[in-house]
Amino acid sequence: MAKDAEVLALRHENAVLRRRIARVRCEPADRIWLAALSGLVPRERWRQVFAVAPSTVWQILQDAGIDPAPQRSGPTWRQFLKAQAHGILAADFLHLDTISLQRLYALVFIEHGTRRVHLAGVTAHPTAQQAGNLTMMLGCRMDSLRFLLRDRDTKYPRTFDVVFKADDVEIMPSPPRAPRANAICERVVGTLRREVLDRILIYNEAHAVAVMTQYIRHYNRHRPTNPGSNCPRTGPNQPPWPP
Repeated sequence: MAKDAEVLALRHENAVLRRRIARVRCEPADRIWLAALSGLVPRERWRQVFAVAPSTVWQILQDAGIDPAPQRSGPTWRQFLKAQAHGILAADFLHLDTISLQRLYALVFIEHGTRRVHLAGVTAHPTAQQAGNLTMMLGCRMDSLRFLLRDRDTKYPRTFDVVFKADDVEIMPSPPRAPRANAICERVVGTLRREVLDRILIYNEAHAVAVMTQYIRHYNRHRPTNPGSNCPRTGPNQPPWPP
């Protein structure tokens, strides 16, 4: 048992370290090695096997003589998010591993206007029921939401969007491989990892739900909306957070 516990602890530490590496830098010898391996991997699987940095794409476009896209009319993405903050709901999946090496997925939502966080469920097989759980949780507050911002992860089932479209919520998929487009939700996911999941070994789904629910309750009640402020996470005409 002692050796198994030590292996689990080392595995958890390695997972934490891998998530904290901002960017892997390849030396010339590494590039030669990867180029040699690319001849053994089918071209259609290169995207899954080899990481492509944005700087690589920029260099390819520059070498081909292709200029960046021209400035388009209308507000920028940041201006849009700021103007429509009280009508935007953002979603993202957070994966976690149990001590039995089972991969679980937690679906997290955040309201841009109030920064309230909601946990729609933790499961090994995401379904549209998680979206239904959130609509029931929000109740009348769904009337004030106009947009759902999410990435293009294949873990979202086809019926996921149908639940929100029934409440007249427009689905806004973020651009591929652009986590900054959903930065507010990404920051919440990072907070949950650093302050909770990196410090606790999860047993099963029920344990994950209990731990994350307890922390999210603390996050919504006691953590300020902005650094250095004590503003509660409530918006106009919204009821206080339930006990």
